[in-house]
Amino acid sequence: MSQPKIIAYLKPTCGWSNGVRAILKKYDLPYEDRDIINNPAQRAEMIEKSGQTLSPCVEINGQMLPDISGDEVEAWMLANNIVQPNERVPDAPTNESCSKHTHLYAKV
Repeated sequence: MSQPKIIAYLKPTCGWSNGVRAILKKYDLPYEDRDIINNPAQRAEMIEKSGQTLSPCVEINGQMLPDISGDEVEAWMLANNIVQPNERVPDAPTNESCSKHTHLYAKV
């Protein structure tokens, strides 16, 4: 099975973004992590490609998956034969928002 081309439009500290990272790591998939908070051009590109402002967005082999959780990324990859099931446990929650503390800390 060849490696998919993955571009992940993510926030540096976000529960949803960390869930996407955890799933990609679970399957040892290389990906380009595009920071949509510290790089306005990356955010603009995400909005142009996805047609909306919510994140995370993950592009896999040209298919944009907008406003998606790690669980949803995993389900899509399994359904589209991008990956095969494995028993590895993700290293972060894969379907969880940020805590209020995380958002307050990010604003400082």
